[in-house]
Amino acid sequence: MSRSTFRLSFVPLFCLLFLSHFVWSQLDYKFYDSKCPNLTKIVRFSVWSAIANDTRMAASLLRLHFHDCIVDGCEGSVLLDDTSTIKGEKNAFPNQNSARGFEVIDAIKANVEKACPSTVSCADILTLAVREAVFLAGGPFWAVPLGRRDGLTASEAAANRDVPSPFEPLKNLTAKFTSKGLDIKDVVVLSGAHTIGFAQCFTFKQRLFNFDGSGNPDPTLDASLRSNLQSVCPNQDDSNTNLAPLDPVSTTKFDNVYYKNLLNNSGLLQSDQALMGDNTTAALVNIYSKFPLLFAKEFGASMVKLSTVGVLTGQDGQIRKNCRVVN
Repeated sequence: MSRSTFRLSFVPLFCLLFLSHFVWSQLDYKFYDSKCPNLTKIVRFSVWSAIANDTRMAASLLRLHFHDCIVDGCEGSVLLDDTSTIKGEKNAFPNQNSARGFEVIDAIKANVEKACPSTVSCADILTLAVREAVFLAGGPFWAVPLGRRDGLTASEAAANRDVPSPFEPLKNLTAKFTSKGLDIKDVVVLSGAHTIGFAQCFTFKQRLFNFDGSGNPDPTLDASLRSNLQSVCPNQDDSNTNLAPLDPVSTTKFDNVYYKNLLNNSGLLQSDQALMGDNTTAALVNIYSKFPLLFAKEFGASMVKLSTVGVLTGQDGQIRKNCRVVN
């Protein structure tokens, strides 16, 4: 590499790192302490009520937050409804008929608006709600830096492009994470979110009957699990919307069993089991399967890192009064 080439490639990277640090510095763990002192209590009670009514909601909120942050940053774009000028993310392929939890965020926002009008962003509400959901499901608790503002637009095309697919090879998934400033460890740690939740048949059905167009099941899938899944998702029905747990051992508990499942060739999604096909990611899977407290700690750290991707602060964006529409 010539010196001139090095300078051209180094400067944008340096600027990106500087900008990331600057944005991070705009967030504050005590951002709402004086402006909305009961915020955490309001969010916690609302999430507790939602999960008590539907145990799947913890996983749904976690997925919703990830799908928001991985597309143009954590600025609440996934919450926006389509309008005449916005073709948003709700109807993108990764979200259509599968993204859930919008009503929960609406309810929290309504309660927060009563206590602190036009003060707390939808992006911050979603970020806090996910922390509470994971904790209530038995997972770790982490401090959340706040001060995000809401975006003014959304993009169905960006969601289709940026949200990782369960059918993609590991290198593609990793590239989508690294393009957002995350790293290979974050890929493995955040994949551990699949310790809770469910997946629709179409996301893994090809592993049961026609893996890679071979006409045969995925040879890496545990035979007993495959047999159980084939009864849930029979081959003759392409419209089957039945659900299977991502972790059949402890379906609603946030723990490290997900990694143990991968070691036993029992990862439900192809993208999950693919973590065992690379030496670096397989080594991390092995570590997290043995050390649940380490996984819990690093999951919290990776969630903080994820929640600062592409955030809007200061005078950028706005504080939406309704999470579904721009003011």
